[in-house]
Amino acid sequence: MGQAKLKPDERDMGLDVSSALDVISEHAAEGRKERQVPKKVVEAIRDTGFYRSFLPKQYGGLECRPNEIFKAAIDMAERDMATSWISGIIAVHAYQLSLMDPQAAKDVYATGPDTLVSSSYNPAGAKVETVEGGFNFSGRWGWSSGSAHCDWVLLGGLIFDQGQENIHYRTFLLPRSDYEIEDTWNAMGLQATGSNDIVIDKPVFVPEYRTHHQIDGFMRKHYQENPMYSIPWAQMFVRVVCTPAIGAAKHALKLFISNATESSTDPTRLAGDPDVTRRVAEVANLIDETEAIMYRNFDQLMHYVENDIDIPMEDRIKYRYQASLVIERMIKAVDLLFDVAGGRSVYNGSPIQDIWHDIHIARAHVANNPIGFARNWGAVQLGGENTDFFV
Repeated sequence: MGQAKLKPDERDMGLDVSSALDVISEHAAEGRKERQVPKKVVEAIRDTGFYRSFLPKQYGGLECRPNEIFKAAIDMAERDMATSWISGIIAVHAYQLSLMDPQAAKDVYATGPDTLVSSSYNPAGAKVETVEGGFNFSGRWGWSSGSAHCDWVLLGGLIFDQGQENIHYRTFLLPRSDYEIEDTWNAMGLQATGSNDIVIDKPVFVPEYRTHHQIDGFMRKHYQENPMYSIPWAQMFVRVVCTPAIGAAKHALKLFISNATESSTDPTRLAGDPDVTRRVAEVANLIDETEAIMYRNFDQLMHYVENDIDIPMEDRIKYRYQASLVIERMIKAVDLLFDVAGGRSVYNGSPIQDIWHDIHIARAHVANNPIGFARNWGAVQLGGENTDFFV
């Protein structure tokens, strides 16, 4: 992979992905058909510096502020949700690497700052054995979005063999030579994410320094000078699997308005339909409220860490819950439009139907199920103990 076309003196000028947006639009249908975001699109996004946005400057990264990054993700999702989905997931791994033993990031970025990393964090299929200096590691993991474009992977695993009191979750970092990608991704939405399986049939050795303890992420342990890296790892990761839905819903609203005003022989007819006008207003407001809450939460997180203030646990739990609501709110928004989008929307290939499928599939991600997070936040407000260590 080549390196992003950014000069050193441009690194603090803000994150601008506009040069990639038309490329994303032009290849969205191809990506859906091939079940993979095209390489040309990944390269166009790489050239904007987006994949460097979470990466510390010491490795050639940009250290962009969170709201810059997520604004760019929304802009990309307005063109194609799947492209934004894999781009955010790939980019955010640089943040997790910045929290690990520094040797891990040195290994990954030894060939340059544009090295891409995929992931699959569900530990259900992992087999872990503790050995001298690290672990023997094997298994199968699903949903590794964008993995075909990546040279490394982060995989979840549970360690059971260090005593009953030491059972814990870690993330394991492995190079492309240690695993295979199996083509399993045949889905009804987000087809272009290429979220295939990662397979390690025979155990491979993972050194201790290439692992990340879940508790270290919870305790905000990191090795960087920038206080931004004191934001809990979970608060960054969960946004990359919900934020694209905001852009997708914006896209659906634009499509609906365009179809309503350009496809009718009487463009003013729908403007006089009280049900349609109510739906358009409600959708626009849902999008606006949701986007505003996400930006506000990151503004508050940045205020805490830049002023060396410990982030209140109740706020961390609240932010986690509110992130989990994004998909449900955007599903509601798109459903309001799709219900009255007209006969052509039922045919395969309808752009608004594609968005409908993408957003509903995104709800299947465990981070986008608000039930447990709601219970935790409610219980804590009533004096209970926090039960979630991914906040």
